[in-house]
Amino acid sequence: MNQTLKDHTFQSGQKLELAQGDITAETVDVIVNAANLHLMHGAGVAGAIVRRGGPQIQVESSQWVQEHGPVTHAEPAVTLAGNLPCRYVIHAVGPVWGEGDEQVKLEAAIWGSLQLADRLCLKSIAFPAISTGIFGFPQSLAAQVILSSIQDYLTHRPTSSIKLIRLVLFDQETLQAFIKVWEQDDYFGA
Repeated sequence: MNQTLKDHTFQSGQKLELAQGDITAETVDVIVNAANLHLMHGAGVAGAIVRRGGPQIQVESSQWVQEHGPVTHAEPAVTLAGNLPCRYVIHAVGPVWGEGDEQVKLEAAIWGSLQLADRLCLKSIAFPAISTGIFGFPQSLAAQVILSSIQDYLTHRPTSSIKLIRLVLFDQETLQAFIKVWEQDDYFGA
C-alpha cells in the first residue's frame, strides 16, 4: 500500500494527499500518466503503466492519437486501465523543460486532467510528478505549480465530483522536493 505522508481537507470536504509509492498500485478511479504528445508509452511512468496495465493501454492510446491527433497540454486523452486496479488512465502531456512557457503548460495539464475526471464524474484521481523525469522540469518548481494548480482548481470548483486527489511519488528525491514545498510555502499548513 502506498503510504500517505501529507494530507489536507478543503472546506468543501475535498481531500488532497501526498503519498510515496507506485502509482500503478493506486485503487482510485483514475490515474494520470505523464505522457508524450504521441502517447508512445516506453519509459518512466508511462512505461510502468503499460507494463502493469497490459498492451491494451498502448493499443487504445494509439487509436486515440489516430482519431484525434497529438495530445495537447490542456486536453489530455483517456483510455481504460487494462489490468490496473483503477478504471481509467488519463494521459496528460506535460512540458519539456526549455521549450518555453513550461509553468503555464504544466498548469494546463493539471487542470485538463481534473476537468476530464470531472466530465467522467469520477470521485478519485492520482497524479505523478508530471514532467519531472526525462522532460527535465525542476522538481521544486513542478511541486509549486502542481500544488497551486490543484488548490486553484478545487477553490474554483467546490462542487467537483472529485473528492480525493492523490499525488503519488515514487522516488525519495521527488517526494522530498514536494514535501519541502508543501511545508515551506505552507500551501495547506505543515
